[in-house]
Amino acid sequence: MNSTELQVEGMRCGSCVKHINAALQPLAGVGEVTVDLASGRVKVTGDAESDVLLSALKEAGYPASVLAEDKHEEGINTKSGCGGSSCRCH
Repeated sequence: MNSTELQVEGMRCGSCVKHINAALQPLAGVGEVTVDLASGRVKVTGDAESDVLLSALKEAGYPASVLAEDKHEEGINTKSGCGGSSCRCH
């Protein structure tokens, strides 16, 4: 399953966590949402596109950026920023 890790601005309390879950969970392709309030990071598993996730968060008042994307296709793990000597994406 794919996952996307986001850095979210403006999370300050448990209510923010609830708002973020409410913004992301109903989106098509979202399986699980894990929010880490202390670090301001959100991990979303599923097939939702990162631009859809970012748009939903922005609309909810929480600007965000993508930290990492894991895409599992045919047994190959593709992460943003690939290209090292052990990269199998080429």
